[in-house]
Amino acid sequence: MNQLLPETAITEDSDFIIFGGSGDLSVRKIFPALFWRFIHSQITENFRLISCVRSIISKDEFVLKFRPYCEEAFSSGVATEDSWQKFIKLIEILELDIVSNVGGDKLYEELKSSLSETRPCVFYLAVAPKLFGASCNLLKKNNLVLPQSRVVVEKPFGHDKESALALNQEILNVFDESQIYRIDHYLGKETVQNLMALRFANVIFETQWNNRYIDHVQITAAETVGVGQRVSYYNSYGALRDMVQNHLLQLLCLVAMEPPSHFDAAQVRNEKLRVLQALRPIKQGDVQTGQYEDYIDELKQDSNTETFVAMKVSIDNWRWAGVPFYIRTGKKMGVRASEIVITFKHRPHDIFSKNNEPDSEEFPNRLVIRVQPQEGLRLHLTSKKPGPGGMRLFPSELNLSFDEAFDERLPDAYERLLMDIARGNQTLFMRSDEVLAAWEYIDSVIDLVGQTKPEIYSANTMGPEDKILKKEGRYWLNPALDEDI
Repeated sequence: MNQLLPETAITEDSDFIIFGGSGDLSVRKIFPALFWRFIHSQITENFRLISCVRSIISKDEFVLKFRPYCEEAFSSGVATEDSWQKFIKLIEILELDIVSNVGGDKLYEELKSSLSETRPCVFYLAVAPKLFGASCNLLKKNNLVLPQSRVVVEKPFGHDKESALALNQEILNVFDESQIYRIDHYLGKETVQNLMALRFANVIFETQWNNRYIDHVQITAAETVGVGQRVSYYNSYGALRDMVQNHLLQLLCLVAMEPPSHFDAAQVRNEKLRVLQALRPIKQGDVQTGQYEDYIDELKQDSNTETFVAMKVSIDNWRWAGVPFYIRTGKKMGVRASEIVITFKHRPHDIFSKNNEPDSEEFPNRLVIRVQPQEGLRLHLTSKKPGPGGMRLFPSELNLSFDEAFDERLPDAYERLLMDIARGNQTLFMRSDEVLAAWEYIDSVIDLVGQTKPEIYSANTMGPEDKILKKEGRYWLNPALDEDI
């Protein structure tokens, strides 16, 4: 508990109010993340954590619900029963019905003593998007919208551009854009943030980061699980809306964005927006969808919803003209991994070949950025094979595994993002114009794929047979957990 924090990690005492406080997101992610930050001294004993629930439950019952998701802290020896007891003292349970406003006055009374201060007041809407507007109106009606108030909303932020516009307006009727935090947990991952450091703090990479030196980019987000209990939700969204519109396009933006003039929220988000606005409209043959073979059995009805999507994305600007970005995501795939692979162009002249005939396989340089799991960076190089026998080339790599390089545990994405909200740092949160630009692009893709049925693929594979890369003489580089790509 008594750890020295860097100045940039210090947060001022705050109030966190979680709407939908006993729901799945709160139990599995939000409160465990707050506990981790408590035992690392970023949350002090002066914080207040209010769990707003529709049906009142006892504090003991609530604590038992999220304790299993904190076990890693105890098994690793970081947390103790004493720290646990101190943490749960911060928690209050309050009955609140968002639609009827029952309990809104009690919430005001709970917070009234600190409303006259500049103490941050974070309202986390861990509820269905259809309740965002009602939640904001409840806060306004009960005089809880103040300059220090911040509202956090989860994806899905709309179903298309039109619904996102309407949803956005509901929130903007109550809060200013500067108070809204649209959370995408992918952006809180250590490797994703390290991508910006890799590019903009190292001249060795940034000078090569363009169409002169990069052949193509692949971004993969593969899951081994199916839709599970989310089958009803997923069937109305599919992989394009659930993953590509937010997670994958955000990763693409971070790879492709221009260097901001300063590392602050406005500048970073301006550059990401420019990438989204430069995306070339998708055309037939540049997108492929699939559906895992037992999805229909799980849904218990026929459906054309895609559980897999692969796309070729082109960016029409000076830096990336001619460089394809291949992105894919899917359920029930052969490996669980999210990674970005930058493949550099072949050397212009091979001095090791004889009579212009290569005497060894060509090994392009690649930079592999593993987002999850086993976060880290790997740089694939070509080296001389040791021993006699002439200049025999073989692939080698420089490996920066974050688990091996850093002794301390890497914080979960929600831990980092929650503390950014407390500090008022919006760099890793999507702005409304970003959301709308992403939807405008994805809406056109959805219209295109709606003309065809998704291909059926077997579980534990990497999706249907590729129809995008092979026609350009390339192939998917499949993530592997314990071996080279």
